[in-house]
Amino acid sequence: MIEELFAVSVVVATVVVAEAGVEVVVEVVVVVVVVVVVVVVLVAIVAVEVVVLVVLVVVVIVVVVVVVVVLVAVVVVEV
Repeated sequence: MIEELFAVSVVVATVVVAEAGVEVVVEVVVVVVVVVVVVVVLVAIVAVEVVVLVVLVVVVIVVVVVVVVVLVAVVVVEV
C-alpha cells in the first residue's frame, strides 16, 4: 500500500516538476520546509502536552516524505 502511494506521488511530483520547472519547485519546497521547521520549533518550545509533540512528529515525517518525493522527481526530470 505504502509503496503504491509513494510510486503514485513520485509520478505526480515528476509531472509537476516537469511542468513548473525544477527551480520553481525547489524554491517552493525550501520555503515550505523552512516554514514548517520554524513552526515546529516554536510549537515544541511552547507545547508541553504529549499529543502536540506526537502531532509535530507526524508533521515532520510527512514533510520529510514529501521532500524525498520531490527530490526523486527532480532527479527524474533532470535525467
